[in-house]
Amino acid sequence: MISDKFWETKSLEQMTPDEWEALCDGCGLCCLVKIEDEDSGEVFNTTVSCRLLDVATCRCRDYEHRLTKAPMCTRLTLDNLQEMRWLPETCAYKRLHAGQPLPAWHYLLSGDRNAVHAAGISAKWFAQSEEYVHPDQLVEFIIEE
Repeated sequence: MISDKFWETKSLEQMTPDEWEALCDGCGLCCLVKIEDEDSGEVFNTTVSCRLLDVATCRCRDYEHRLTKAPMCTRLTLDNLQEMRWLPETCAYKRLHAGQPLPAWHYLLSGDRNAVHAAGISAKWFAQSEEYVHPDQLVEFIIEE
């Protein structure tokens, strides 16, 4: 059972698995293919998404089996959250860990699962599946900040 405004009364460490999962806003940005610079270790997002991401909904087509079906997929946990510096600043996990509030459009506040898309904070508007991009071309799809 998920209680109202649990994110305001519990730390990330205290959350149940269901509460942890409920923090995901469905932006799909963590499902973008990343390229790591071998020399600097810097990680770059691309506009290419994991083949399991349904770009129209920004939801995984097989969330339960994603870690075996998509070898580059990483389970976000409290232990590896700080290592995932490439997560967007809007990410609820990242924001709560830094002591920041959820964005006003987050569905836990707005009640609208599509608010993330309406706010323009999702991969829905630009991502394309890795099924249509050759791995050698990935560098051409790096998102410039």
